[in-house]
Parts: sequence; C-alpha cells; structure tokens
Amino acid sequence: MIDLNKLSTEENNPNSKDIELQDSFEIIRRINEEDKKVAFCVEKELKSISRLIDAILSNYTKDTRIIYIGAGTSGRLGILDASECPPTYGVSHEKVQGIIAGGNEAIFRAKENAEDSRELGKEDLININLTKNDAVIGLAASGRTPYVMGAIEYANSIGAVTGSITCSKNSDLSGISQYPVEVIVGPEIVTGSTRMKAGTAQKMILNMISTAIMIKIGKVFSGYMVDVKTSNQKLVERAKRIIMKTTDSDYEKTAKVLEEASNDVKSAIAMILLNIDKKTATEKLEKYDNNVARLIHEYSDKT
Repeated sequence: MIDLNKLSTEENNPNSKDIELQDSFEIIRRINEEDKKVAFCVEKELKSISRLIDAILSNYTKDTRIIYIGAGTSGRLGILDASECPPTYGVSHEKVQGIIAGGNEAIFRAKENAEDSRELGKEDLININLTKNDAVIGLAASGRTPYVMGAIEYANSIGAVTGSITCSKNSDLSGISQYPVEVIVGPEIVTGSTRMKAGTAQKMILNMISTAIMIKIGKVFSGYMVDVKTSNQKLVERAKRIIMKTTDSDYEKTAKVLEEASNDVKSAIAMILLNIDKKTATEKLEKYDNNVARLIHEYSDKT
C-alpha cells in the first residue's frame, strides 16, 4: 500500500480553495502566483545541481552518455531535453538520451502502469548497453517511482554516475542516488498534478544540466553555439555571424577565413583570434579536445 499522505507532491494547496467557482482570470492568476515560486525553489538547490554536473564532468570521456530516465511527465521532460541537444550543440543523438517507462508509445499516450516495475527500469538500461562511463539521472516528482528506482539501482551496481531530480522531501529515490536534487515546490494548484510546478522545476533543472555540460565540453564560446554545422547556405551565414560576433571581424575577412577553415567555425575563430593558420588551429584544437573556449583563454594567457 502506498501512503500518499507522506508525499509532498500530494498535499492540497490552500490557494485552490473554491477554485472551481472562480472565473478564468482568477484561475490563471492563482496558477501564475504558484509558478512564480518555482525559480526560487530551484535556487535553493543550485549547489546540489552543480554537484551532479561536476560529478558527470569529472567522469566524462568521449564515450560518456547522459541518460534521463522517468515515467509519465518526468519521462517526457527528459526526452524533450535530450532531443534538443543534437540540433543545438551538434552532438550525436546517443550523447544525451531520454528513456520513458512504457517505451516510445508512452511519449504520446499515458501508460500509467508502466512505472510500477523495478525490473523494467533495469532492463531498459541494459538494452542500451549502459556502462560505468555513463551518467543516469532519474526523474520522478514523487521520488518513489519503482521503474526509476530499479534503473538507478542498476546504474549504481555497474559504477555509473547516478543522480535524481525529485520534488518530494527525503524521497526513496534521493536515498539511493549518488547526487540527488530535491526541489520542494509545494502543493500543486490541482492536487497531485505534478505536470505543473514540479514539471516546471524539472524542466528548469534539465536545462541547467545539459547547458552547463555542453558549455564545459566546448560547445559554447562567449555565449554562441560554435558547433553549428554548415550544411546549407543559411547555416553558413549563421556561422559567419557567430565568427563576426566572437572575433569582431568584418564580413569579408570572416568569409575568407571560414573558407580557409573548410567551413569549420571553431578553426576559423582560432585562426582569427590567435592569428594562426588552419593547420596550426587544427593541431591546437586537437590538443584541447576541440574545446575552442579553453584554447582561446588558456593559449592567450600563455602568450
């Protein structure tokens, strides 16, 4: 028997009193008032979030994958964040993955009973050949979803980095995760509807995790996405704009250097800022694991 009274996510919100009697403006005003609280709740957990990020980075290799795993809304949010990483940062679809209880069908149609099996969570990680080089982040607003618990237990058993994002205090999932993040957003405006504040909190944290990791592995320089793929004319022009903004070069010089760099944005940036040729830029980027931000900052400090 599950005692829902013990879950923070199942508490009733005083702001919901007589909500069914209110007009639409008052309903959404109350929702908005609750939503305003979420960022402040996340702020309280920034140290826990950064510890999880640092743990992933400390174990990071070219083979490392970041796996989000969850059920229902939490699972869908993980898939959303994972799916946006390839077009934003030029990484493979394998690098950041989202797994949901019940498989792909559950993305579009709820399969509520799929979350009840610990064994299925383990099996889904075995099916992607999880290794100790990977990181697994369990997503469960309640912090007790058996499917997610089974996945984290298996990830722990093979030595992978594990974390969790929950919205219930002292949850079971937090207890078995190496790097738990607990964001207590308080009762939802509709009791138990964790797609609302809890979902918003999880989305914010997933944004932080994937963005911070992509920045640290060199996908961003001075706030620009420097791994843009120049696969069509529009993207070539975007690449030129990024180079112009990060190097303060004019259009003509940028176009010339980008062509010399074989349309590689990072090489072009290094060539301009360090005043080096393509061959040297390529060699130096290889030395710095293709992290142009590190190359520019560290190389500039040495010269």
